[in-house]
Amino acid sequence: MKLILTQEVSGLGAAGDVIEVRDGYGRNYLVPRGFAIQWTRGGEKTIESIKAARSSRALRDQDHAAEVKAKLEAAPVNVAVRAGEGGRLFGAVTAAEIAGALAETSGESVDKRTIVLGNPIKSLGAHEVSVKLHDEVSATVALNVVSG
Repeated sequence: MKLILTQEVSGLGAAGDVIEVRDGYGRNYLVPRGFAIQWTRGGEKTIESIKAARSSRALRDQDHAAEVKAKLEAAPVNVAVRAGEGGRLFGAVTAAEIAGALAETSGESVDKRTIVLGNPIKSLGAHEVSVKLHDEVSATVALNVVSG
């Protein structure tokens, strides 16, 4: 199934890209959630308008992303979670919890979908997470998981 992405989907591409996916994935996930639209020959104009809007936003946002990166990397972020004996957590630290802690600490709102967790964080202590702020700007944030 051929689709046009209307927004960035990790692992597939950015807004305006034409992708080929399996029918069920496109029909049951991407299209109903508004991540993609059906590809047509007339869709070329849609692709051009999406890419033009993305490039103008990218130029404006890259400078802002660099400022946000400096704020996020300035100081370590503390995330308070429930923990049991020996520092093991009841569950894992979620991207939403990290995004909330980043907003409290830096004053900048970060979308939870831009936070990249390599492995699930399931213990107390210092960890590092990556935040993709822009196509070319990525911040590495020092994260302290504390019992709370």
